[in-house]
Amino acid sequence: MHFLSDDLEEYLANNSQKEPKLLQELTRETHLKVIQPRMLTGHFQGRVLSLLSKLIQPKYILEIGTYTGYSALCLAEGLSPDGELHTIDVNAELYDMQRTYFDRSDYGTKIHQHVGDALDIIPKLDIVFDLIFIDAEKKQYDNYLETVLPKTKPGSVILSDNVLWSGKVVEPLDKKDKTTKVLLDYNKKLNEHPLLDTVLLPIRDGLTLSRVK
Repeated sequence: MHFLSDDLEEYLANNSQKEPKLLQELTRETHLKVIQPRMLTGHFQGRVLSLLSKLIQPKYILEIGTYTGYSALCLAEGLSPDGELHTIDVNAELYDMQRTYFDRSDYGTKIHQHVGDALDIIPKLDIVFDLIFIDAEKKQYDNYLETVLPKTKPGSVILSDNVLWSGKVVEPLDKKDKTTKVLLDYNKKLNEHPLLDTVLLPIRDGLTLSRVK
């Protein structure tokens, strides 16, 4: 679902920071070689992630859901000079493609890839994260949140993607639609969580910003 007209979306992109050439190439290759290319973060949201990261200037970033690496590269743009980005994905087949683009960027040595279930990997990371981006299996969003919270500190920012779920969150709920129900509960939990300040932004398919108190 497009929440804005194509003309407005094009206007937003044209009046935001230009998409870096490397990310243009990654977008092209993703559409040519990888299934479900619509999962790609894309130009406008990518620039939003980049700017947020630059404002926060995180030392440690955690990304849950790498896909082909577009969002990781955007987030890495704001890393502090001695920073690290840890990104997790279950699909080992995309590892080499991700690495190719990471190594072509200015942040290759700062980006660490993990393959497997994020719920198993995160507890083993002895790191307190300044910025976390959740963009993987939607039915696990609540579990991701509970797993990452112990890895945060006051001021840490948690970003959650696809929280509008193509507008289904405001449509009559189909009892068989488990994913939308999970996201409805997750959005409510973020907004009411005593440890978080939260705002939901209508960027692309919905992006929630939560700050740890």
